Amino acid sequence: MASDGPAVAEATKEAASPPGRSGGGRGERRVSPHHRTYLKYRFVAGFLAAPLVLYGVLVVSPFFQTFYYSLTDWTGLSSDFAFVGLDNFSRLMEDEIFRKALWHNVLLLLVLPVITLGLGLFFAFMLNVGGRHRRGEAVAGVRGSHFYKIVYFFPQALSIAIVVVLWKYIFNPVGGLLNGVLSAVGLGQWQQSWLGDPRLAFWCVVIVMVWANVGFYVVLFSAAMGSIPREIYEATLLDGAGRTTTFFRVTLPLMRDTVQTGWVYMGIMALDAFAVVHILTVNAGGPAYSTIVAPVYLYNKAFQDGQAGYATAVAVALLIVTMVFSVAAMAFGRSKDRIEF
Repeated sequence: MASDGPAVAEATKEAASPPGRSGGGRGERRVSPHHRTYLKYRFVAGFLAAPLVLYGVLVVSPFFQTFYYSLTDWTGLSSDFAFVGLDNFSRLMEDEIFRKALWHNVLLLLVLPVITLGLGLFFAFMLNVGGRHRRGEAVAGVRGSHFYKIVYFFPQALSIAIVVVLWKYIFNPVGGLLNGVLSAVGLGQWQQSWLGDPRLAFWCVVIVMVWANVGFYVVLFSAAMGSIPREIYEATLLDGAGRTTTFFRVTLPLMRDTVQTGWVYMGIMALDAFAVVHILTVNAGGPAYSTIVAPVYLYNKAFQDGQAGYATAVAVALLIVTMVFSVAAMAFGRSKDRIEF
């Protein structure tokens, strides 16, 4: 017991030493809270420095380069170019094909999210809440709902290029599946040159994009609906509400944030649509520019016409439209009366 005396005395001395002092003896120094904070953030900054540098070089700097080249007459094929100021943007305002391409993007922006998210919400609600009432359950999904979710999600497992090529064969006027089915059921007079008719080609693009994306939102909205407590549905049903009232008064308000996120994502896809239009349509935007969109027009100008400077001006205009849409969607989707559960 006597041998423990010096150790106890040393521990007591260390415990009694004022905070901020390290160790004991003649070489001890006081570490200020500011210095501790500096050391902590220096350690974190050391890990973040390399990723931030890579992000700045590979992601941020190309944006500035794009703005710079949009003010030149660069062909993209040589290192020689001249500064032309805002001439490319003045030319955009007078370019009829560009205006038509931008209008098609805006039309997709108005139509595609409404159809895709509407179908996603409908199918998700039916799969999760639309089944027959079972004993001991206030609400129930349809039988086999898990299998249906897999089927709906299947297009997401395929590359967009594969999806578009499949639909291109479906729309083929000679030997295509769609015209073949119409002929088999006695509706041969409805056969069309689906991608060759300027009145139909754009809506064929819409059908392909809806089919390729609706399954993702079925699964996304199903997960959101699954997180809503069943007690809320039980209370609603006890009040005598039907399924339609339940959807619009309970389910949709509680899924507001999820729907808003899906709307922004689908809007950005509508402002792109490059792969679908470039692979599916006649001459990548035809016939007669009836399906041309801004990204395809940008590609044609940069890699076919050798007008890279003008193409970057198209890219800047598309970036501005995309940012305006994203900010507007987030602002209009913000609700002061947020519902929580």
